[in-house]
Amino acid sequence: MGSDSHSHDTGSGADLIEYDIDDEPPLSEAIPLGIQHLLAMFLSTVALPLVIAGAIGLEPAETTFIVQMALLVAGISTIVQVYSVGPVGARLPIVMGTSAIFVAPLIDIGNAFGLAAIFGAVIVAAPVEIVIGYFYDDLRRFFPPLVTGTVVMLVGLTLIPTAIDYSAGGPGAETYGNLENLALAGLVFAAAIGFNQFFDGLLSISSVLIAVVLGYLAAIPLGLLDLSGVGESSWVAVPMPLEFGVAFHPSAILIAAFAYVVTSIETIGDIEGTTGTVGRTATSREMRGGLFADGFMSMFAGLFNAFPNTSFSQNVGLIGFTGVASKFVVGICGVFLVILGLIPKVAAVVAAMPNPVLGGAAIVLFGMIFSIGMRIVANRVDLTRRNLTIIAVSIVLGVGVEVRPDAIGQLPDDVQVLVGSGLLVGGVTALVLNAILPADGDTRQGPTQVEETERAD
Repeated sequence: MGSDSHSHDTGSGADLIEYDIDDEPPLSEAIPLGIQHLLAMFLSTVALPLVIAGAIGLEPAETTFIVQMALLVAGISTIVQVYSVGPVGARLPIVMGTSAIFVAPLIDIGNAFGLAAIFGAVIVAAPVEIVIGYFYDDLRRFFPPLVTGTVVMLVGLTLIPTAIDYSAGGPGAETYGNLENLALAGLVFAAAIGFNQFFDGLLSISSVLIAVVLGYLAAIPLGLLDLSGVGESSWVAVPMPLEFGVAFHPSAILIAAFAYVVTSIETIGDIEGTTGTVGRTATSREMRGGLFADGFMSMFAGLFNAFPNTSFSQNVGLIGFTGVASKFVVGICGVFLVILGLIPKVAAVVAAMPNPVLGGAAIVLFGMIFSIGMRIVANRVDLTRRNLTIIAVSIVLGVGVEVRPDAIGQLPDDVQVLVGSGLLVGGVTALVLNAILPADGDTRQGPTQVEETERAD
């Protein structure tokens, strides 16, 4: 279908589109454009597995393997989302990767039950998103912007302690809080903000990735970079399913199930945002296919030792920024991810990231998640007394159980895992209060559309 006709008339006030969804730019353009998508999402899709692995105490070799699987599964999921397998896939230019929504819940599950329980919960709970896709039109009314914005804010807030821990040197590190760690994290943080705010184009889009590379270089004279694992890694490896086993715990599955509900809301917004760049609304088939891909490919991720996958909103923003909506370009990005996922040495280099470097990047990434949720609420919710009450109570309870887990220490272990998840407690609180409190004149609570969301992820 290669089309050389640029500047398509998309109507509906759409931005100028250089390549439409079904256009295929020549490879000389498509490959660099695909690499640009890779750069925009790369750090998020490897940083999140690194955070989870570090927080639950995995060994370096295990961490390297999980990062490798994250890249591989992201690539396969992207290709399925772009070109579809039967009803699975939106056939839209959507990049897939590890979901930030799951970071805090999976850390809670891993610390309580171990790594096998994480993968068990990821696999068993994934059909929740498939069901949401099937009944999409009937279910979306339960998730107005009041609820979705509050939940997105909670995702960012519950990850703040993790970002600070890594900036200080990592949980339990002997050098926790020393000046070298804080200075290195500060350098990465400052570089990420600087490139994002003072530059345009690729330098701005890839600001966090550039900051991490600078952090790697700065870590060398500080003696904080250990690349010994790279030499021990092979060049090519074949993935093995269920390498870490699988275990099933009801409370772990419930936590994961709610996280799937949240990430499906984000995916709905990303699909609408993607079709909006070419001046039209998403069809029911595209919406169902996109949510099916989230669910089925997250189940696939759990089988192959990776964490749940979802659409990456920063890549939706990149499409609007460049005017290139070609799914062929995004498919090339998926191919590059698969190639990287089959090369353990690449994963080993990533896994060697010093904790303060990861922490400095995490402050930016996780902070952006909170600000995106705040923007959803500010732009799309009337801040009446009722709505302010729902936001306040949901956030206080959600953050409270995360930062003061001893308060629920007398509860049974399985119950502790459930009510110790800030995302679950705060999210359910927002859902229930929104359903039972009488409306008081809020006018902007239309169907949920989280097109504002951009995953730091």
